[in-house]
Amino acid sequence: MGDAVSSQRYTPEQRTRYREGLNQDLETFDAYLQEAEFVDHGTIGMELELNLVDEDMQPKLCNKQVIEAVDDGDFQSEIGAYNFELNHPVLSVAGDGLDQLRQGLTTRLDKAEAAAETAGAHVAMIGTLPTVTPELLRDPNWITDENRYKALSNAIVEARGELVHIDIGDREFFEGDFDDVAPESTCTSMQLHLQVAPNRFAVAWNASQAIAGVQAALSANSPLFVGRKVWHESRIPIFAQSIDTRTPELVAQGVRPRVWFGERWITSAFDLFEENVRYFPAVLPESREASGTPEMRGEAPALHYLNLHNGTVWRWNRPIYSPGPEDEPAHIRVENRLLPAGPTVADMVADAAFYYGMVHFFIEQNRPVWSRLSFQDAERNFFTGARSGMYSRMEWPTLGHIDVGELVRGRLLPQARKGLEVIGVDPVLIDESLHIIDERARTRQNGATWQLRTLNGLKPRVTEPDSPERRAALVRMMELYRENQATGRPVHEWPVTG
Repeated sequence: MGDAVSSQRYTPEQRTRYREGLNQDLETFDAYLQEAEFVDHGTIGMELELNLVDEDMQPKLCNKQVIEAVDDGDFQSEIGAYNFELNHPVLSVAGDGLDQLRQGLTTRLDKAEAAAETAGAHVAMIGTLPTVTPELLRDPNWITDENRYKALSNAIVEARGELVHIDIGDREFFEGDFDDVAPESTCTSMQLHLQVAPNRFAVAWNASQAIAGVQAALSANSPLFVGRKVWHESRIPIFAQSIDTRTPELVAQGVRPRVWFGERWITSAFDLFEENVRYFPAVLPESREASGTPEMRGEAPALHYLNLHNGTVWRWNRPIYSPGPEDEPAHIRVENRLLPAGPTVADMVADAAFYYGMVHFFIEQNRPVWSRLSFQDAERNFFTGARSGMYSRMEWPTLGHIDVGELVRGRLLPQARKGLEVIGVDPVLIDESLHIIDERARTRQNGATWQLRTLNGLKPRVTEPDSPERRAALVRMMELYRENQATGRPVHEWPVTG
């Protein structure tokens, strides 16, 4: 989560001064967006959030030790003391870019595992760690001991004025209150970056929104929250509820949530930044002076207030402005945040290929899909995909209400292939990546369905979620998950064993 901050709480005067700086940054950004030159290399990047577990597959609160041991700027802490983040350097997806991504992730994950072992831990790459318990999330030691995380948690709870309430269920249910945003730490994601020129940002963002439901269904890997069988991609509702600053009364009034799909197709990158400032009060009103952020970065404005605020509105496809290094122009990118971590590097590279291929295909269309798909249908597709995964049915132009597997195999995979061909991806890598997506759709086995099938195959089949039997089954399931993950084979090839 972003840069360090100086405080865990803020005064009314700090909030007032921050609002002034934020509005000035928005005006500066508007003027800069219209006149300046931006980098337009079409580069990609990735952030990957990871969990740390002990030999018994329980969360291990040792991220500071692991980051110290890995001693690499590509790694940083995350909000949970059992989480940390891997940042992959930017690269071009053209040519052998997908293979570079595969090699880069593999090398960094091997390095992370070696560092984790020095702290008596292992790396678990999964959307939600099933062995996290309500007891851990109510232990004050769950959070990483840094101001930025404690300030965020304090701000969310103070803005809401009540305990954080989680209410989720489908096959099984969980409802409970927490003193802070601890449930958010269970939501570990893979975030894909796509850098585009400002005049192409709107179509790239709209394309990302249009396919969000399909992405959520195809790649679901979070079917278990505190050991309960809930949504196939439970990260989506858990994250939203953890960071919700609204009371039930504000929800009833239609106040927008901070974790947000959005409400319309856009025509400019400025639309999203302006909405963020207009609709959402600051949660981390950190002054530029306190954070040490410069006013300018080379010839580009640093926009400290706007960037910090933008980082506290959690759109599933987030707009990012970066002033870049001093000797380079600024750039704008889409940050695709809705995918879970894992199950394997092969799966994540395939997910990246599908996303980049679809976006580039849509960018080139004279009559793009969002001209025929309502935004409300795109949003419904997103939540349907998160809830039901590979068993979803979605609305799609000319096809109506269609099974997601049929949609992917019959319509979207050929389009993703064309998009990857347009940007010059090696044909062999296109075949490899899209074959994984095709087989995942054919078998309906992604990370979520593998976890549920495996857990159902373990004895006893029917137990109370908090029972010793269920918890033992979750441990065994995680052992099998890590064993399969270590093979590197994509999840559709994993055997389901009990």
